[in-house]
Amino acid sequence: MADKYEQVLELAKRRGFLWNSFELYGGTAGFFDYGPLGAMLKRRVENIWRDIFVINEGYYEIEVPTIGIEDIFVASGHVGGFSDPLTECQKCHEAFRADHLVKDIIENPDTLSAEELTALMDKNNVKCPECGGKLGNAYEFNLMFKTSIGPGGKRMGYLRPETAQGMFVDFPRLLKFYRDHLPFGATQIGKAYRNEISPRQGVIRLREFTQAEAEIFIDPGNKTHPKFKDVADIVMNLYSQKGQASGETKNMSLGEAVKNGIIAHEFLAYCLAMTHKFLIRVGVSPEKMRFRQHMKDEMAHYAADCWDAEILSERFGWVEVVGIADRTDFDLKAHAKQSQKELSVYVAYDSPKKVQKFVVKPDMGLLGPMFKGKAKKVADALKALKSEELSGDVIEVTVDGEKININKNSVKFETITEEIHGENIIPHVIEPSFGIDRVTYSLLEHSYFEEEAKEKIEDEESAELRIVLRLPPEVAPVQAAVLPLLSRDELIKPGMEIVNKIRKAGILVAFDDSGTIGRRYRRNDEIGTPYSITIDYQTLEDKTVTIRDRDTMKQVRAPISDIENNVYDLIYRRKSFEDAGI
Repeated sequence: MADKYEQVLELAKRRGFLWNSFELYGGTAGFFDYGPLGAMLKRRVENIWRDIFVINEGYYEIEVPTIGIEDIFVASGHVGGFSDPLTECQKCHEAFRADHLVKDIIENPDTLSAEELTALMDKNNVKCPECGGKLGNAYEFNLMFKTSIGPGGKRMGYLRPETAQGMFVDFPRLLKFYRDHLPFGATQIGKAYRNEISPRQGVIRLREFTQAEAEIFIDPGNKTHPKFKDVADIVMNLYSQKGQASGETKNMSLGEAVKNGIIAHEFLAYCLAMTHKFLIRVGVSPEKMRFRQHMKDEMAHYAADCWDAEILSERFGWVEVVGIADRTDFDLKAHAKQSQKELSVYVAYDSPKKVQKFVVKPDMGLLGPMFKGKAKKVADALKALKSEELSGDVIEVTVDGEKININKNSVKFETITEEIHGENIIPHVIEPSFGIDRVTYSLLEHSYFEEEAKEKIEDEESAELRIVLRLPPEVAPVQAAVLPLLSRDELIKPGMEIVNKIRKAGILVAFDDSGTIGRRYRRNDEIGTPYSITIDYQTLEDKTVTIRDRDTMKQVRAPISDIENNVYDLIYRRKSFEDAGI
């Protein structure tokens, strides 16, 4: 019997949700096309994300190029360290991720070096999964797609492996946009690219994928959230570091988790709450969702705390779909160092403070003639020295790699008392990062049901198997279907009038008069259409139609006069189905 992944993928391909890319030419792993229904489903998921983070949280959306210059990825660490361990079969030459081949032998194999993975594979006689051949030594393979910018390849670039870096690079502009006030955030939804070694997990591991990320810049001295009290009582399935040691998840309120130090602080916990809200709203099953904290040996070196929202898949087990991290000030410091630009925010104190300050005052009248064009750099180097470095008769500084000796008489220094009204700080960054493709696939799997059809339809056996996608109405690609009982002009004409009314309300509606009414119900159940509107001969008499609910298969009569508002309220305002009828 086919497992659920195969059932979902068969339906997805047959009904226009997902297709293998480049099928005409035999295809290649790691790429999928979204068909007419899949593209709309994905857009609805993205728009719900925008509703939560852009409209309701106020984090404006930006869009930057998907190609970045090399300097960006040198600063971020991607050029030097964005890699996976690769091993190649010496017989069939298939490539594999070495850490994936030993995951049944050791926990957290992603913490091992390439040399350690090679030793582990040799010790356990790990062979090629395809042909049983001997595997070569593991080595680090950089996952970025490299390209050149302009003719002649004078400037190196990369396809971005994440959307985040564009928001960090735009920090000075964003700071001005938000009027120099913390906290503020930027969001971006777009394509990212990773040259995966062996993407054998369908839409779970892609070489081109869509990310939705928020970068929220906060004061490192104040990680409370003004709206945390609104979410503190939300109970979530938390798989903390301690829980992983015992193998147990725990349902716990966010308030309790912060109070007990399980989640680092309120701002991070609030982002977990928004992630939970998003996943529930788009249709992820609560029973198949958990939030797993990164263990200390897998935590990124720059992260203060990090949690993954994971969704249970029948084929792939627990799959990460969202990462929520406190990235500290790592990114802004890295880009400030690489670009030689200051990336900080001036934060005013509630009341002025008096502080003692050591001040170095180079004598430019002496340094200018002595060092000419280098005089300013020499003076800046002197100003950066500490008091103990100025104790000798000769002071040494380094400018552009050159060591320079300066007579102590060229410098004056003293300790003064200053009243200061604020300071420049480097913000910390909270980042919820969403894998939209993984979320979209998860919705299809969690909403897919096969059941005995209890609906009595004249042209079908009542026990026929019914396939249904129980997608939330606001997520379903087609949100309403108009179905004339028979393919006759007197029923088609009012049907098309209803279609036009519903379209003007901003609802995607399909018109279907092909085949029996029962078959049309089944077709729409398969693609997740929540409401089917049937025009029959009673419609011609009293101007009413039948609305059928996808999940319960119940039907109510409703007037045509207000059909568009009625359907809109069912989809977006949670109107009960019983209240939709007369």
